[in-house]
Amino acid sequence: MEHVTGRWGVLAMVALLDGTTRFNALRRRVDGISEKMLSQTLQALERDGLVLREARPTIPPHVEYSLTSLGRDVADKLFKLIELLESRMPEVMAARASHEKRT
Repeated sequence: MEHVTGRWGVLAMVALLDGTTRFNALRRRVDGISEKMLSQTLQALERDGLVLREARPTIPPHVEYSLTSLGRDVADKLFKLIELLESRMPEVMAARASHEKRT
């Protein structure tokens, strides 16, 4: 659960909703993530059965990542949660302002 709900796991999973992606393209989509952190995140998600890593024996190596069926189901739910939160940001900002006034 922590691999999916962590900052980088959520962003990587949602980025993969667009389809099969190479490592560097995925790194560009997940703004702010280092190569090392993306690699660790993808390995954890692959280990959990959420991401499929496909390496082709070419020079240079051609590695692509995609969501498994389980991964797609999870990523769809994460995306819906992100959409909900983004659509309700005015309420969140109003709550923060109200809280700051009280404290």
